[in-house]
Amino acid sequence: MLRISLLLILLFSITINSQNNAISNTEKLVYTASYNMSGILTDIAAVTMETNEVKTSKATLLRLKCTATTYSKWDNFFKIRDLYESYVNPKSLTPYLYNRDINEGSYYKNMKYTYNHKTKTVKTVEKKKNNLIKNKTVPINSNSKDIVATLYSIRLYDFSNMPVGTKKTLPIIFDREEIKGQITYLGKETITTAIGKKECYKLAIASSETDVLQGKNSNFLWLSADENKIPVYGKFKIPVGNGELKIKSASGLKN
Repeated sequence: MLRISLLLILLFSITINSQNNAISNTEKLVYTASYNMSGILTDIAAVTMETNEVKTSKATLLRLKCTATTYSKWDNFFKIRDLYESYVNPKSLTPYLYNRDINEGSYYKNMKYTYNHKTKTVKTVEKKKNNLIKNKTVPINSNSKDIVATLYSIRLYDFSNMPVGTKKTLPIIFDREEIKGQITYLGKETITTAIGKKECYKLAIASSETDVLQGKNSNFLWLSADENKIPVYGKFKIPVGNGELKIKSASGLKN
């Protein structure tokens, strides 16, 4: 299946135990996702990442929401309406609930996670197009997070004090399994974006799962080298091709 969501570009980033000094509860980041079609890099979809505060009877959570939507002219070719969202502690970004709703062409899947950090388990409920529902509880490591909480958590890391060439690995729960990813910090690089020229932290990302990210020196991510550390550009290679993700606008930033 075609995967152009920002989430897969960022799938194997760093998760850390730190306090949130980078992400507000009003942030909205909009991206253009491009895919290589017959040798031509073509803008296909909009990817949006946004946050908001959610109050429950017991706590106040931060909702991290990511969506991918093909532009209307591509809907007849391959219609995508994907939603990923995680409900986390606003300070630590520890996840409590996760929802993934995938609509891509004729493919549909919904996955829900409920975390129990005391028992180090996640209760998962999977639903597919034929209404088949599967329930399963899976064990996790103490620092395991879903893909959404992971991609936001990388922005809490102090890259300014990280030596160039540093490699990090982490567990991520994805499709009811813990998978390992690797990040390599490559140093700073200044690039031109739709929101201006940005000095960035450049990261290489990789996965042992070849059905997600492929190739060596093929997947990179640039985070703004400021207090917000927003993703501004990404290059990726997946089983069905390669593409890019470019920031279009950013609003409601914390700093």
